Amino acid sequence: MNETRHQEHQIPRDLAGQRADTVVAGILAVSRTKAAGLIGAGCVTHEGRTLVKSDVLERGTLIISQPSEQPAEQEILWKESLQVKFEDDHVVVINKPAGVAAHASPGWSGPTVPGQLAAAGIPLARVGPAEREGIVHRLDVGTTGLMVVAKTPLAYTRLKAAFKARDVEKIYHALAQGHIDPTEGTIDAPIGRHPGATYKFAVTAEGKPSITHYDTLEMMPAASLLEVRLETGRTHQIRVHAAAMRHPLVGDLTYGADPTLAARLDLERQWLHAVRLSFAHPATGETVTVASEYPSDLAAALEVLRL
Repeated sequence: MNETRHQEHQIPRDLAGQRADTVVAGILAVSRTKAAGLIGAGCVTHEGRTLVKSDVLERGTLIISQPSEQPAEQEILWKESLQVKFEDDHVVVINKPAGVAAHASPGWSGPTVPGQLAAAGIPLARVGPAEREGIVHRLDVGTTGLMVVAKTPLAYTRLKAAFKARDVEKIYHALAQGHIDPTEGTIDAPIGRHPGATYKFAVTAEGKPSITHYDTLEMMPAASLLEVRLETGRTHQIRVHAAAMRHPLVGDLTYGADPTLAARLDLERQWLHAVRLSFAHPATGETVTVASEYPSDLAAALEVLRL
């Protein structure tokens, strides 16, 4: 039987006045569906009272109870949604679904990429921390799309070096609220921890250099579909830079997106997908390029906006 972990969280100022499922999703950096599931299971209390997801929270302390380990059955369910797009003896490129973390981290008890690949019988490079075996870059829990994972120490070392040298091409499609002006350009703004919320990031003078290139692919009345190329790879980089431009990604309530628009589109996460990944194969040097289609929730939201 799994042990239960209890964690206390103060309601951040920027989430005050929001529904309980939105607050819990923001604190844990999970989807509203997962947050609502925790609340519905009686795992979240506020000042001693068990919450329902529609409760509006202004301030105070939340106690969130979660199992310390995810049941094996859940890992198998997630494994079924993970697609292998390319694989050989050295690397595997996967299409990561939403709700799966790139690797284990404090406060996260859900499925992870290494866990899914292990469940699928795919060996990973035993280099670095055990919980991050094979992981050479990451996607946010709520972001879908392509990740390359190392299966051998050689692949791990060379891919890590390639990402550090910015030799890997990472292309994302993102749906931003409104119309960005200019329609193409570069955002060069340092990113660091948010001064008022530890689970968020922000453009700060003390942050690390962060460069995002974007081009508008399509304009709709309420949003713009962007193609984004990252020159650096900071945590939440696209989401933070979009918010800093006052055009947060559709569905990204953590960074100021319109909750009414997200509800109309039935989106429970940010509209962000890693559509293309291109890198030199660590063993042969040949270029490997992999592409990914939009998942069903993002495709459906886009079609609604186009009406």
